[in-house]
Amino acid sequence: MQNVVKDNYLVSGFFVFFLIHASIVGVGALSFQHFVFEFAGNDAWISVLLMGLSLHVIIWMIFKMLGNPAKDIIDLHRILLGKFLGNVISLIFVGYYFILALAVFRGYIEIIQIWMFPNLRTWVLAILLLIVIYYVVSGGFRVITGFCFFGVIFSWLLPLLLYFNIKYGHFINVLPMFNHSLKDLLMSSKNSGIMFLGFEGLLIYFPFIKSPEKNVKWAHLSLFLITLKYSVLIFVTIMYFSKGLLRHTYWPTLVMIKVIEFSFIARIEFIFICIWLMIIIPMLCLSIWSCTRILKRVTKLKPTLSLLLILVALFLANLPFNDRVRIEWLGNNAVELGFYCIYVYIPLLFILSMIRGKISQRKTKTIQFE
Repeated sequence: MQNVVKDNYLVSGFFVFFLIHASIVGVGALSFQHFVFEFAGNDAWISVLLMGLSLHVIIWMIFKMLGNPAKDIIDLHRILLGKFLGNVISLIFVGYYFILALAVFRGYIEIIQIWMFPNLRTWVLAILLLIVIYYVVSGGFRVITGFCFFGVIFSWLLPLLLYFNIKYGHFINVLPMFNHSLKDLLMSSKNSGIMFLGFEGLLIYFPFIKSPEKNVKWAHLSLFLITLKYSVLIFVTIMYFSKGLLRHTYWPTLVMIKVIEFSFIARIEFIFICIWLMIIIPMLCLSIWSCTRILKRVTKLKPTLSLLLILVALFLANLPFNDRVRIEWLGNNAVELGFYCIYVYIPLLFILSMIRGKISQRKTKTIQFE
């Protein structure tokens, strides 16, 4: 039976813009240029555009298969695969959202340790972050939505700061354009997935949106602006760095921020990293909330208990990743999982749901004819 969300838990369709935007912008925005540049070089900005444009099709699929009436992926799994198998597949998604959260969680801690507090223990930072996450997630979906709103406002600080880097950039670094093969561009697009992961939370919170079929425009607008923001960021990065330097710079965004100096602030990147916490918290909270939501729907675990269990698991899973090689391995595997989820599993579900819809229509027509 389909789960119906009460009206007092719903959010306005306008907030889809902030939910999509906040769930995508994370620590990947600080380092993605390093990965995208590897295959496409100075044409990396084209790869980012291709990735962003392709995701519009995926979002259209999600709204199409989960709408009329509004349901989440748990309901869809049960409709297509039956209750038992559908619940098993839904539980696998708990692991998926957990890995996404873990990759962002550990990535941000690493940035703090390398750029701000090299001697600070990982477990100390982890506990502080987990307290914040517990506070936000325990407040419910509407509280998370509020944090998404402020996260998006803070995230637009980055394009404003790029003005300083444009002054020191060289347009000749972007030339010649369109000199890479389609294969190189597609490989680069796959690597750019590190900064587009997270919007899949829509599969879980879809029923919490008022009249989602009427508000799909906000999802597309959000994705369009994010794609534009990332394209401008990679374009300015290529202008600012030489090819050799960019290949050996792991956090290009932070390096570019580092050159900005004011008379009253010497290390603006410290402030920027602290502000970035407000940007990654919504993404982390949406992923953790998605885990608790699935466990509530599929098992008998109460959200309060499941939230505590997931946060403890996040703390313990975070500890073994204690060097750059392991953290990079975690990020690469998260991107790989996300790529197959977005471009293989979601289209497969869409095709199955369309086939089932056609069969149901034929049966209805046959019954009416008889």
